[in-house]
Amino acid sequence: MKTITETLVLILCLALSARTALAEASRPNIVVFPADQKAKKRAAPSEELFNLARDPSESQDLAADEPEKLAEMKRRLLEISARDKDSMVAALPAAPLSPTSAESPPSLAALARRIRLSFLLGSMSGGLEVIGEGRSPSAEMTAEPRSRVFVLTDISNEPDDEESLVRFLVYANEYDIEGLVATTSTHLRNRTREDLIRRQLAAYGQVRGNLVKHAPGYPTQEQLLAVTATGQPAYGMAAVGDGKSSAGSKLLLAAADKADERPLWVSVWGGANTLAQALWDARKERSPDALQKLVAKLRVYTISDQDDAGRWLRLEFPDLFYIVSPSSTDWREYYRATWTGISGDRHYRNGPSVDFALVDNPWLEENVIKNHGPLGALYPKLAYIMEGDTPSFLGLIGNGLAWSASPAYGGWGGRYVLYQSYAETRPIWTDNLDNRDTVEVEGKLHTSNQATIWRWRKHFQHDFAARMDWCVADEFKKANHNPIAVLNGDKTKQILHLTAKVGDTLTLSSAGSSDPDGDAVTSHWLLYREAGDFVGDVKLTLATGNETRLTIPPPGRASPKNPTLHVILTVEDNGTPNLVAYRRAIIEIQP
Repeated sequence: MKTITETLVLILCLALSARTALAEASRPNIVVFPADQKAKKRAAPSEELFNLARDPSESQDLAADEPEKLAEMKRRLLEISARDKDSMVAALPAAPLSPTSAESPPSLAALARRIRLSFLLGSMSGGLEVIGEGRSPSAEMTAEPRSRVFVLTDISNEPDDEESLVRFLVYANEYDIEGLVATTSTHLRNRTREDLIRRQLAAYGQVRGNLVKHAPGYPTQEQLLAVTATGQPAYGMAAVGDGKSSAGSKLLLAAADKADERPLWVSVWGGANTLAQALWDARKERSPDALQKLVAKLRVYTISDQDDAGRWLRLEFPDLFYIVSPSSTDWREYYRATWTGISGDRHYRNGPSVDFALVDNPWLEENVIKNHGPLGALYPKLAYIMEGDTPSFLGLIGNGLAWSASPAYGGWGGRYVLYQSYAETRPIWTDNLDNRDTVEVEGKLHTSNQATIWRWRKHFQHDFAARMDWCVADEFKKANHNPIAVLNGDKTKQILHLTAKVGDTLTLSSAGSSDPDGDAVTSHWLLYREAGDFVGDVKLTLATGNETRLTIPPPGRASPKNPTLHVILTVEDNGTPNLVAYRRAIIEIQP
């Protein structure tokens, strides 16, 4: 019994030690659910941990019969608490728990009545979904492993980096932030502004207390400051070479070297020379095999080529995963880039201005800048376009589109093809005839690569507005939250892979979809033809409704072997602002 009590007191002490998050425990009736059913199956002790906290009699049996298993649970508890103390705090009820004295810890029965835990063990990161007051049990949802992301920003060159950083931070629970590094670019050649990153983080620290009342997993200000640094101090490849390592380049290598199976997304908002320095050093110091393993972990998404390092990286590291709309190092070719679909319609005159009011200053002032707390107050008015750098991380948000699985799938980050464009020495993820979407607007068809982003504009802007509301909403019920999309009974956010043969009729259902705020939800279905490679006349029976069907016709001659169809489910609520959640089904057509 002593070991059991010590284990539970450990839970209590770890939770109470997270002083900055104690306010989060003020919500009653909070339960932590496992975030990944597959991972739960792999992690045998998770159920016993739940029972140990719930039922003293079961924990007594475990102590008597399986002391080794209890020791393993205690070790796992330490791992989890070190990774996410705030989620530990979120597992506690409203009333503070503290022993009456060091010699008299709370009884096992008292703790069991007041602590309800179910841990996801062995997950890659994050992975705790908190269901609290105002969220019905039907809203229980399994979260996906978060992406790891490292930001290189030429913040201050114009307003858009500061804008993008505000959005990036209110979604900080959606990914594991491994670095925030101030860099140069063709627009900011001789200085860096780490101070502006730190200014934004100070404002984030002031609103985080409200953000965590709406979603778990937000890192602390201190955690983010610990991964904030400055990269190369001057422009381009002239600042790269032997003896020119920077704090930013070293931080990037350290992040890539972590014992973590997930890739590291490098989100490049300005010049890429800090990444170039990191790989310069790695190539000099490591064996070819070690270098290859390092490069294989990187996923680079750059907003065009804002210095000469991007071109160098693609030439020198032919296996480096690279998303880019290549350009000269000035701004004159930006108009062709996919990323301009975020808001470039007016400035670059390359789009039909669908929902353009949502990316213009009046809307931004009302929904982001004014009356949305100290972080919103740091969002500057746009000068050219809104948040040109945001597409480089927007697809990593876990909204159910699963963009990070492949840039070819399309989503908030745009859609790209693997292609060797002119003057490139190997295929990169880029633009050509095949990364264009065709979208109908007011009865007229519009086809462009920018459409792969602006087609989602209303959704991602409403979503941003809701997150900014969270910054000032001190209770869950005071803001709107995304609905829960369920596809054919699957409650995860993963891609649902299906197979079919010619002549088969498939039924897709959104039954079980719900909304944590009790709002009404509507299901919409999209046959995302451009994301798949099936060529043929296939149609959905319904575009709106809880169920739709499609019958598989013979594929056209241009279809590859085992072609695929992508169907997107969008579940939309009627809250303010109205929000969505997605699911993607990929249907493989087999002979």
